[in-house]
Amino acid sequence: MNVAVCADVGSTYTKAAVVDLDGGRLVGAASAPTTVGTDVLHGLDAAVGAATASAGVGDVPWYVCSSAGGGLRLAVIGYEPLVTAQAGRRVGLSAGANVVHVAAGRLGAAEVSALRAARPDVVLLVGGTDGGDADTLTHNATRLARARWRVPVVLAGNADVRDDLHAVLVAAGVPVTGADNVLPRIGVLAPAPARAAIREVFLRHVIGGKRLSRGTRFARLVRAATPDAVLTGVEVLADTLGGDLAVVDVGGATTDVYSVLTPDERNSGPGQEVAGTLWRARTVEGDLGMRWSAPGVVRAAAEERLLDPGEQGPLAEAAAVRAADPGFLAAGDAERAADRRIATLAATVALRRHARGAATGERAGRDLREVRLLVGSGGVLRHAEAGHAAAVLDAVLTDHAGGWPLPRAARPVVDVDYVLAAAGLLADEHPGAAAAVLRHHLAG
Repeated sequence: MNVAVCADVGSTYTKAAVVDLDGGRLVGAASAPTTVGTDVLHGLDAAVGAATASAGVGDVPWYVCSSAGGGLRLAVIGYEPLVTAQAGRRVGLSAGANVVHVAAGRLGAAEVSALRAARPDVVLLVGGTDGGDADTLTHNATRLARARWRVPVVLAGNADVRDDLHAVLVAAGVPVTGADNVLPRIGVLAPAPARAAIREVFLRHVIGGKRLSRGTRFARLVRAATPDAVLTGVEVLADTLGGDLAVVDVGGATTDVYSVLTPDERNSGPGQEVAGTLWRARTVEGDLGMRWSAPGVVRAAAEERLLDPGEQGPLAEAAAVRAADPGFLAAGDAERAADRRIATLAATVALRRHARGAATGERAGRDLREVRLLVGSGGVLRHAEAGHAAAVLDAVLTDHAGGWPLPRAARPVVDVDYVLAAAGLLADEHPGAAAAVLRHHLAG
């Protein structure tokens, strides 16, 4: 068979799938605990070995993504908060990053200290439309140069001064990668060049710097941050489906939401977003998760008035148990019911925030009314009984009190076979296989 193995090294588990590149189907799959405490290659080799053995194949090409070690931490520095800084934040999220810090305006000593305290893996430095303000971007680049900044920088601001500022940063020893402006003109958001540059920096600097593996083999294998690969898979699915869709991925530490909207007149005229509309977007809810962030789910659900009287106390206790032991496995009906309830609340709150615009920074929110497919992902949904996983998605689609217009005719489906990441990994070199595996396992 003409096959390849696609693997995701997650924070808790490493998943591997063997894909038939001609037929677009999974022919083998396996998972193993992620071995962050020793060397992540141990868990990766175990998962891939089991997957290829189940498929009856030997030496095949590997396509790997990773979110181990906390994934990609990004800081954004922009000209002012409502336009370029917001545009940079949206682009960072689309690149698979956890945006840990956003600053706007001229950096001073206090701002540089706050930037250091955020411990970013990469800084996205933006500011000014092409031909617009250059003073703030120039000041901030020069300030980082004088501060002996050593964290990689992606410079994606005003094209008129970008080359000169690139030279300034290089001369100061700052590792810098240039990219086209994320906001070339007001209302036009151009994420692709900066997203590609962030991916390049992630692969070149971040993976090796996390000390997840002793040698260089792991860094050579990884092709993308996991959320970046998943968003690529979501984009391929949207193109295959030919319409709007949304994905909610409930993980141990975060709940990520992806949505793809068809560009139209919804963001034109006087109400147009000056920071631009990201038609293919991702948001990260760092306080919503099944294990590390489970207490945050209960707090957020209480704020959203989603909890029944008397429910908050027992659910808070269950969440605390999960946060104290991220490897916690629900055993017994009561524990599994608590997992389902936490998952339902995490998915509901995350979709509310995404659709309202609270997570994306879009004033008018994201119009999800035309969403045709709602995909659920994450171990809690993949390993649940079919009816229980469907109930989580049904809760999202019937959330009439959420303050956002619900999809009119969305079909819920669970990514049981974890093909979104696999499709994203294959999209560049095997686009036909990427589309086919999504048609067979999700869109059919």
